[in-house]
Amino acid sequence: MTFALRWKHENLRLILLSGIISIAMTFMFLVLLYGTADKSVSVVVNGQETVVSTKQWVLQRLLDEQAITVGPHDKVSHPLDAPVKDGDQVVIDQAVQVTVKADGKSKTFYTTGKTVGAAIEQSDIAIREQDKVFPALNAELKAHMAVSVTRVDTKLTETEHTMPFTVVKRKDPSLEVGKQKVVQEGQEGLIVKQFEKVYEDGQLVENRLVTKYMETSKRDHIVAVGTKKPEPEVGILSAQSSSAGATVTKQGVSFKSKKVIKNVTLTAYSAGVASTGKDESHPQYGITASGARVKEGRTIAVDPKVIPIGWWVYIEGIGFRRAEDTGSAIKGNKIDVYFDSESYALKFGRKKGYTVYVLGPNKPSAS
Repeated sequence: MTFALRWKHENLRLILLSGIISIAMTFMFLVLLYGTADKSVSVVVNGQETVVSTKQWVLQRLLDEQAITVGPHDKVSHPLDAPVKDGDQVVIDQAVQVTVKADGKSKTFYTTGKTVGAAIEQSDIAIREQDKVFPALNAELKAHMAVSVTRVDTKLTETEHTMPFTVVKRKDPSLEVGKQKVVQEGQEGLIVKQFEKVYEDGQLVENRLVTKYMETSKRDHIVAVGTKKPEPEVGILSAQSSSAGATVTKQGVSFKSKKVIKNVTLTAYSAGVASTGKDESHPQYGITASGARVKEGRTIAVDPKVIPIGWWVYIEGIGFRRAEDTGSAIKGNKIDVYFDSESYALKFGRKKGYTVYVLGPNKPSAS
């Protein structure tokens, strides 16, 4: 083995150690040179940029040097242990505490958002177009700001209002004085109103009329009032017999009459259109002049000047009847007998020569 090879073999370890030491010293020199050199760094905090000159080579040391504190909720563009190089830009968004009140609840959290809208979006609180937010969604967010959300709901409602009809009276020369006849039934009108009700957090704050329209038109109630003067009355062809006041027995019932009317003419009528001009839809259908409802076997129409309304009579061949109604054609010794059947009333015709006992307001009964 030559001397050179023997020397190299014996001093290999020394050569390697010398190389490692040289490399380390070079690295330390470079680090020292880099770390002690001034670096220009742009620091942007909440949108405000500041360019600083520093010899620090780790971001955390730079921030400490500039007295900038990074909180747990802040956002930093670089890791805090990242190296600092000349020309770097470090962006820091500092979080602020915000309280949002909505739906009867409060939620407090930290956010780096810049507007109220950004903070609400981060809170996962749904906002509808009609809801109110205060401060406004585009307002700048500030630390410890309280934001309120008011829920706004709108409902449409309807109300109905009746309009009473007008009663119109018209003179009718074809009707006798004191008589009235319904020409047209009145009808109430109906007005519908639509309202828009606005609620804020369940409380009514506005009730606004949106529209109003006529659902049903009103119709006048027209009544014909008679102006025809009655014809002069003919003397009543009746006379009180000597039996007035005497006790008479008819159909097993004994009674004393106030007077006895002879030669009475009987006709018949019903509650229908043919006799009264009223159908079943008429409000006065079946109602007599006395206010009582007609009843077959009881009701008769009389001349109240001859037989007082409400008095009972006994008609030979007919029976006991009560004077409850009147009629324009019933004058003097005429009596109109009520029957339910309109056809029977027409067939009844005109019957003459009847004797009628006028009894009084009380119907006699069998003793």
